[in-house]
Order: sequence, then C-alpha cells, then structure tokens
Amino acid sequence: MKPDIHPEYHKVLYVDTATGDEWVTRSTVTSKETREVDGEEIPVVRLEISSYSHPFWTGKLRELDADGKIDRFRRRFGGGKKQP
Repeated sequence: MKPDIHPEYHKVLYVDTATGDEWVTRSTVTSKETREVDGEEIPVVRLEISSYSHPFWTGKLRELDADGKIDRFRRRFGGGKKQP
C-alpha cells in the first residue's frame, strides 16, 4: 500500500435517529459532533434510517396502494409460469 493516500480508519458511533439505537463500529466517516464512549472521544454519525428502523428489516413492511396499481400488476403478471 502506498503511504499517506488512505483515509483514517477509526471508531465511529452511529445513532439511528428514528429508533435511538446506537452502536460503535469502525469507519472512515467523520463528524464534528463527538461523544465520550468508554473514556474515548469518538465522532457521532446520525442516520435517518438503518436496519434497526427500516420496514424491510423490522418485518413491518406495508404496501401502500391508493390507486390499485399493485392489484392490477398482480392480476396481469402474477399468474405466469413458475421458473424452474
């Protein structure tokens, strides 16, 4: 590896603003906001959505279908041949 061309890899505190979940991991992302965790000042990165709050990962996925487009799609393409 060439010296002095790679970004600094350090601990980062991620905060999911939708649920309040927090976790520490390593990343090259940085932030001006910091917090002390286990006696060490680390940058805080706020996320709007993560696997803790995303409907696909939480199992709370809903289909919003005000115009009936999903039903039309299923009637049109849902009854086809199964793939082997």
